[in-house]
Amino acid sequence: MAAEKCEKGSTFLQLGSSTEQQLQVIFEVLEEYDWTSFVAVTTRAPGHRAFLSYIEVLTDGSLVGWEHRGALTLDPGAGEAVLGAQLRSVSAQIRLLFCAREEAEPVFRAAEEAGLTGPGYVWFMVGPQLAGGGGSGAPGEPPLLPGGAPLPAGLFAVRSAGWRDDLARRVAAGVAVVARGAQALLRDYGFLPELGHDCRAQNRTHRGESLHRYFMNITWDNRDYSFNEDGFLVNPSLVVISLTRDRTRGVGVGVSPTFPSLIAPRSPPPDAPRPEKRCCKGFCIDILKRLAQTIGFSYDLYLVTNGKHGKKIDGVWNGMIGEGGDREGAGGERSQDQVPTEELLGPGSEPGAVSPREGRDYEGMLRSGGVAKVATPGFEEAGPRERPTSVFYQRADMAIGSLTINEERSEIVDFSVPFVETGISVMVARSNGTVSPSAFLEPYSPAVWVMMFVMCLTVVAVTVFIFEYLSPVGYNRSLATGKRPGGSTFTIGKSIWLLWALVFNNSVPVENPRGTTSKIMVLVWAFFAVIFLASYTANLAAFMIQEEYVDTVSGLSDRKFQRPQEQYPPLKFGTVPNGSTEKNIRSNYPDMHSYMVRYNQPRVEEALTQLKAGSAQTGGREVRGGGGAAGGPEEARSWPGVRVMCQPQRKLDAFIYDAAVLNYMARKDEGCKLVTIGSGKVFATTGYGIALHKGSRWKRPIDLALLQFLGD
Repeated sequence: MAAEKCEKGSTFLQLGSSTEQQLQVIFEVLEEYDWTSFVAVTTRAPGHRAFLSYIEVLTDGSLVGWEHRGALTLDPGAGEAVLGAQLRSVSAQIRLLFCAREEAEPVFRAAEEAGLTGPGYVWFMVGPQLAGGGGSGAPGEPPLLPGGAPLPAGLFAVRSAGWRDDLARRVAAGVAVVARGAQALLRDYGFLPELGHDCRAQNRTHRGESLHRYFMNITWDNRDYSFNEDGFLVNPSLVVISLTRDRTRGVGVGVSPTFPSLIAPRSPPPDAPRPEKRCCKGFCIDILKRLAQTIGFSYDLYLVTNGKHGKKIDGVWNGMIGEGGDREGAGGERSQDQVPTEELLGPGSEPGAVSPREGRDYEGMLRSGGVAKVATPGFEEAGPRERPTSVFYQRADMAIGSLTINEERSEIVDFSVPFVETGISVMVARSNGTVSPSAFLEPYSPAVWVMMFVMCLTVVAVTVFIFEYLSPVGYNRSLATGKRPGGSTFTIGKSIWLLWALVFNNSVPVENPRGTTSKIMVLVWAFFAVIFLASYTANLAAFMIQEEYVDTVSGLSDRKFQRPQEQYPPLKFGTVPNGSTEKNIRSNYPDMHSYMVRYNQPRVEEALTQLKAGSAQTGGREVRGGGGAAGGPEEARSWPGVRVMCQPQRKLDAFIYDAAVLNYMARKDEGCKLVTIGSGKVFATTGYGIALHKGSRWKRPIDLALLQFLGD
């Protein structure tokens, strides 16, 4: 027996929870899992108006953003066909049902016939009739409904903590409440007053109110049995139970209706493995939440086991597109490939973000009620209770993350309209501004210095000496004459000394040749020395002082990428292997791809670390184009807006990857040491999309919702 609300002055006490208390707990569950869209389903059972009023009170003015899709009033005696049509008239997957226990059977039978139970729909059963006890009808458990009526898997209900207690314990609790109240009455009056009286008497309410206060503070068996004016427990201990396929189980615990309380999964036994639950955040997660709210679905959120996006290897897809590590139903053996880790976008994702950006499988509530299984990129090994998911092999309904749309993927899955425009970009690191002691040698490569002072100078010096040796006014083919007084004293050593002096424009004592041909050769060398010094001075300034510099990169076909070894030191660039970026380069620029393979990095974070670590190892002043700085012990690489310092010690001089990820990383980089060339210039423009099954019924509503978001 239960009453929704007692009359004023009544001494009718209930050990169960009120509808209001149950709804408070249920809305905590809904808020915890972002199930904000729901519909209220009622019969005309006593208390149904109060049920609807409580919902309005809980949702009006709330900051959660509840989407109450109305109330549906059913007549259980109308027949399954009528009930099914009424239930199908509302689209929300979360349904709060208020009815008497005997009315639940026809309602759930009609819902099952209409296909509104099981995966994709979550039912919460509310009402004082359910507050005291009841299970699923499993051995040792009292039935939730009379007659063993069928219940949908995933049904939730809020019960008192003692819902599994046997009848004797419940009777003992009731007797204890009466005994403690009677004890308090005896202490004050010296006798037990007669409680029976004429209900039509004028002082009935006053007497009830005076007696009610003796039941306000009662404790028995370490439990608080204090009652409020409505006859309900002030601090009830409540549990949330969920019906699985074979039995009910507790999934959460709540306390007083004066909480805030949080519904948390019940702790497993100490020796049981404990799954790790982490919250996801980031731009893609925000998109997913808005889609769920706009379209009206709930979801299971999974991480793929290898944390990657997807590539076809040996005819089998892995990652979010198709899990290569678990090919059930697809044939083949397990693949041990490495696929790129791309991040969830978002300020705090991680982008995945993803970090955004990390997540775990939500057991219990989400699994029982999810409509869409959503695969996201992960960054760690999957937990023991996680199942590999993919879109192609239909282990997930959709995949969301920094998932690039390309032709190969589009052949086996459908993509939504792009929600982020992206492409391929290049990231470099600014140098730290320290000038190396060997910076004066950097304007020219070692080969140039060797050619200049070993080859050119020596060859010209020998040539001048030979011409002087053959000249009639010089040695005249006789070296001995140079030893006699009055003879020529111009030797090969003096020839080298003369040329060195001309190179450095130094006023030192020198002896000039006498032959006309020798003098012409010296003049040619002097002209070369002027050009060399001018070029050296200009290049040295580019390394030692700041200057404005603007250059352009035409794209991945630029000579800096196609002929990296023609520069000194050779430009070192790479990407994350097995992703859409590498596939684009491998397909269109095979020579470039074969060169960069040795510099590829396993993860984005490691690539960025290599860029920054190299800059810190040898230092150098940065060279910026369009209002930047220059300098350093590196060879200057010219980019739009940046000149890249390529150091021999640095493992990477440039990192080629997804533009959206690189731009985000550059913005959040501490110290602003990372920069994308050309202020985020993008090559091979594409976009991020949500991957779905071929012919998925979710594609059109998702496309329309994304277009609406973009329009807003």
